[in-house]
Amino acid sequence: MLNEPACGKHRPVFYFTVVLCVMEKMKINPDAIRVEPSWPPASERKAFLDAAVARYNRPHFIPDDPISVPHRFSALQDREIIGFWVAMLAWGNRKTIIQSANTLCTLMDHAPYDFMRNHQEQDRAGFLNFKHRTFQTIDTLYFLEFFQQYYRQHLSLETAFSRHLSAGDETVESALIGFHRDFFDHPYAPDRTRKHVATPERGSTCKRMNMFLRWMVRNDPHGVDFGIWSQIRPDQLLIPLDVHVERIARQLGLLERPQVDWRAVLELTAQLRLLDPNDPVKYDFALFGLGVMGV
Repeated sequence: MLNEPACGKHRPVFYFTVVLCVMEKMKINPDAIRVEPSWPPASERKAFLDAAVARYNRPHFIPDDPISVPHRFSALQDREIIGFWVAMLAWGNRKTIIQSANTLCTLMDHAPYDFMRNHQEQDRAGFLNFKHRTFQTIDTLYFLEFFQQYYRQHLSLETAFSRHLSAGDETVESALIGFHRDFFDHPYAPDRTRKHVATPERGSTCKRMNMFLRWMVRNDPHGVDFGIWSQIRPDQLLIPLDVHVERIARQLGLLERPQVDWRAVLELTAQLRLLDPNDPVKYDFALFGLGVMGV
């Protein structure tokens, strides 16, 4: 008789594997049956998710993820620029996202900060054909304009977020709202580009913005996230809520709000903060990893 795995093991994965083995012996087509995992009770939830973090928050996560692109650079500003741009393109197939990011790197001569500081108007010609799904030429040109103007006056993109935070802020909500207002504080800012840079003011989950902040802020002992910003605390970060994270969070009883919106992000992050008050968004690795693996 098979022994049940210990509290800290991947119990849903264990049961799922056992069922598939039994089905194979009985010559049952697994595609014809949907197997729902048996999730741990609330008392074992932290141990289960901590084990999932340990499994997925590893360097082997990097190569197939968009974060692999800023990992090619060592300078803070290079990582900020390409990291922000890649994060804003991060919806859909990850291979396609990375391919588009590779194109951007080539167009910037693999030196994002130097390019932004020093390029001339004619150097933007190569970007006129750059597109990624609904991210079109006008969006590309506005990103170039913003970055050039910003980095000619500031050393780091961090201050564009942190200057909107107060000492008592529990989350980065005000930083996201303030950054969005500043990003589009230009008389010729295209309205259509606003859909690519989300804000809590519109009720958006701000998944890509929260993911970018996780990359920049979270101190990661395994070297996946960069932790190169210090004016924003890891405990202020909010979960990047996508379809994979949402599904697993609901199945674990961590998210009850039916709408997938900003309030859902706050609800889920509050639950994760109970598990780890100092680093709640480390569980993004667990929820996303379990969701992508199909358990």
